[in-house]
Amino acid sequence: MKFILGTKQNMTQIFDEQGTVHPVTVVKAGPMTVTQVKTLAKDGYNAVQFGYGVRNAKNINKPMTGHMKGGAYAHLKEFTVDDSSTFAIGDKIDLSVFANGDKVEVSSISKGKGFQGVVKRHKFEGGPRSHGQKHSEREPGSIGGAGRDGGRVAKGKRMAGRMGNERITSKGLTIVSIKPETGEIFVRGAVAGRRGTLVEITAK
Repeated sequence: MKFILGTKQNMTQIFDEQGTVHPVTVVKAGPMTVTQVKTLAKDGYNAVQFGYGVRNAKNINKPMTGHMKGGAYAHLKEFTVDDSSTFAIGDKIDLSVFANGDKVEVSSISKGKGFQGVVKRHKFEGGPRSHGQKHSEREPGSIGGAGRDGGRVAKGKRMAGRMGNERITSKGLTIVSIKPETGEIFVRGAVAGRRGTLVEITAK
């Protein structure tokens, strides 16, 4: 299994050798440093924890500084592996683990949009703009009543509420290009989140 952490930069388009244009998301990825190795015998499962990014050391408490082995990482992320014995604390992983054409899954946190109504959140049409309607163009309409479920609102009813700020995983994306000199990886397709969002890229 191949994996790496990065931060979303922006979207653009690039051309391949055949002249085909590809819409891509630019991710500045790696390197990651191994901060902890978990084994089946000691922890009950095989996994490796990595540190990524840079953080001001004065903002990290002593226990976490000791856990990071003196490093100052902005993010700690654990990946489950089949065999953790091949990793050692201090090892680094960079973009060299990936190649052009790899099929990957990309996970990130989507943009938070705050509290939104049903028209924006669930694509409701709203009420008609005529026939006596005055202030109900964007209202949800009936949400239940005595004739349904004993006069209560059914669980899962689509209503207004918080929108966005959720973990989104996009599957089947393709790596179009890799620039080791700048640490950038170009993934074909859209990746959820704003600029600077932490991105996880994995491939089988």
